[in-house]
Amino acid sequence: MQSTNKDRQAAVAGTFYPSDPTGLRKMVSGFLASAKPNQTNSLTRAILVPHAGYVYSGEVAASGFNQLNPDQVYKRVFIIASSHRYSLGKAAVYTSGDYLTPLGRVPVDIDVSKELLKSSAFTDYPEAHLSEHSIEVQLPFLQCRLKNSFKIVPIIIGTHVPSICQDISDALKPYFTKENLFVISSDFSHYPSYEDANKIDELTAAAFCLNSTTKFLDAIRNSEKLNIPDLATSMCAWPSALTFLYLTQDNSNLIFNKIDYQNSGDNKSYGDKKSVVGYNAICISESQPSGFFLTASDKKALINIARTTLESYIKTRTLPPLNPAGYSDALKAKAGAFVTLTIDKSLRGCIGSFEPNIPLYKLIQEMAVASSTRDSRFQPVKADELESIHIEISVLTPMRKIDNISEIQLGKHGIYIKKGFSSGTFLPQVATETGWSLEEFLGHCARDKAGIGWTGWKSADIYIYEALVFEEDTPKKK
Repeated sequence: MQSTNKDRQAAVAGTFYPSDPTGLRKMVSGFLASAKPNQTNSLTRAILVPHAGYVYSGEVAASGFNQLNPDQVYKRVFIIASSHRYSLGKAAVYTSGDYLTPLGRVPVDIDVSKELLKSSAFTDYPEAHLSEHSIEVQLPFLQCRLKNSFKIVPIIIGTHVPSICQDISDALKPYFTKENLFVISSDFSHYPSYEDANKIDELTAAAFCLNSTTKFLDAIRNSEKLNIPDLATSMCAWPSALTFLYLTQDNSNLIFNKIDYQNSGDNKSYGDKKSVVGYNAICISESQPSGFFLTASDKKALINIARTTLESYIKTRTLPPLNPAGYSDALKAKAGAFVTLTIDKSLRGCIGSFEPNIPLYKLIQEMAVASSTRDSRFQPVKADELESIHIEISVLTPMRKIDNISEIQLGKHGIYIKKGFSSGTFLPQVATETGWSLEEFLGHCARDKAGIGWTGWKSADIYIYEALVFEEDTPKKK
């Protein structure tokens, strides 16, 4: 039997949330009742929720926890947080006992924690847990939301090195299964103005929802270059979010959905709009297997088709033969797609098709040729550029007409604007790469792509679509 003097005592009860059990349960239950309701019919595999004091972030956190089916049985809940105090160069698990809150004991799966210690990316350092609030504040929500018993695996990451985050993720991969829930604990922007927080938090959340470690890291780094006044960070626990994305980025069956957003300036009693902290709730659920998706092998095959076509056509003006015998049904299906070429992250060509009448693998070959030789914005690609060219492919879902631009989620949805005989489109990733707001996204598409003026979208038909976006593992370099 574990000794209670080794249990991790509640450290922020009475400051971040009420210490009285009755008052705490009443507060959390009230948040859950007033927050955004469950928006998914699928199994929730993970949520990203804030970890500030409940008066500031409790409602947004509740929106995230509401995405959990109260009757769902989760064997374990892995809570991934980043240390506010320690630089460990790895992640710290807790093996000394259980976590305690005013609502009672939360059992720690010590066996799993000790198993993780076999990886050099983990350490048994209880001091990192004792005064850290970012795991503790999630527990009362779990205690109030889930009806069935569960154990937690509390993980505190003490590094900002992406390669170490990947090592941590590698050790966690055997546990990223449907029987376990993952909770990522993170606030977003720290200390910009209210208006700046709304913009940068939208971009960071959109990048996270792309389920790409590369694009997420680019967004974190690009936010530093925006020189936003007083911005200390665009996401305080981005290493925790990055670690999670290393787990998920090859899984095309996962759906990332932004559920709720506020910042501390929205609090009418305590909010200061001059200097705020941002809070997002994001749900990651399992899509139905019947939908169109590409496996990692499918994506690799399409990238290879694009690369070999590019090399052959630019050098000899001939197309390499394709042998569909070994291709999956997904590669033989008809789907829209774009091929994007970049050099040092600068656009070098991009052409695609929405409604093809040929199989996907053939379309990718055609678009590889078109993007390298027929994009009117650029001169044709030359042979001496091939080693510098980086290939990205976007396979499109069917378009859907919308009546309200509030349906557009930046980073998730591409847009197609049509007015009369004029039309233009932007792929989903354009919003993340440019940092545009929603109105800028629409305005640039209407003016620069459709040619109907900056506000032309207001009287045009607007369609949205999603894209399965993937790229070469490593950019080619001279």
